[in-house]
Amino acid sequence: MKSNPAYQEFHPQWYRTRVSPYWWLLQWSHAKFMLRELSSVFVAYFIVITLMQVHALGQGRAEHAAFQEFMTHPLVVLVNIVALLFLLLHTFTWFHITARALILRVGGKRVPDPLIIAPHYVAWVVLSGVVAWFVLGG
Repeated sequence: MKSNPAYQEFHPQWYRTRVSPYWWLLQWSHAKFMLRELSSVFVAYFIVITLMQVHALGQGRAEHAAFQEFMTHPLVVLVNIVALLFLLLHTFTWFHITARALILRVGGKRVPDPLIIAPHYVAWVVLSGVVAWFVLGG
């Protein structure tokens, strides 16, 4: 009865436009969103590296020295540099998203975005200074 197996009587065939897998490269806002989502992978990478380092510290000096030797491999250094750049992108975009997610009103007026974003950067710099002071033996 049916000569064409793809044809179904009384069933419409939907029109679907073809979309390139690279559709997000056409607009900067979409590309920035996708890069921010990709940066989450590098956040997870740094968490794993930190846990590996803590584990190596718990195993003794020899294990920690072997881990430090592993971290000096050129490929690992390159991956860490790329991961750092993605973490900075993640941090900057997170701070700027906060101003849109956290709507503060004082006296019936909305607090400007820079007044919400600035304390995040100040806290980041202060905490980074404290960590650097401890690490560098201050």
